[in-house]
Amino acid sequence: MHRMQGLHLTADLYRCRCDAAWLTDPQRLAPWCVEATRAAGLHPVDQLFHVLPADGPGAGGVTATVLLAESHVCLHTWPLERAATLDVYVSDAAAHAAQARALMDALVQRFAPEWTEQRSLDRGDGE
Repeated sequence: MHRMQGLHLTADLYRCRCDAAWLTDPQRLAPWCVEATRAAGLHPVDQLFHVLPADGPGAGGVTATVLLAESHVCLHTWPLERAATLDVYVSDAAAHAAQARALMDALVQRFAPEWTEQRSLDRGDGE
């Protein structure tokens, strides 16, 4: 019997100091995210990057998902606020926790926030 024992990492990024294109350009962000996922030892199987319409002056943000064999990565950006939210979820924490943490570290470094709020949640039964 398989038990559900996942790890869900989240990060809220504020005042990102990265080049503005990282917050608005899926053509730049998508290949980098896929490569960062592979570099962390996880396995991307599909992806969807979508530009949101501008809400006022400036460019719209990006909402994105990279589907992993191990589960998923999601990110959302707010260019006007220079902010982003990140989720990395792996469904087998025992096997993939280190890779999930490495990927989250790479994502946070890419956006170079002045500060972050990060959380870690154990999912499923712990037995």
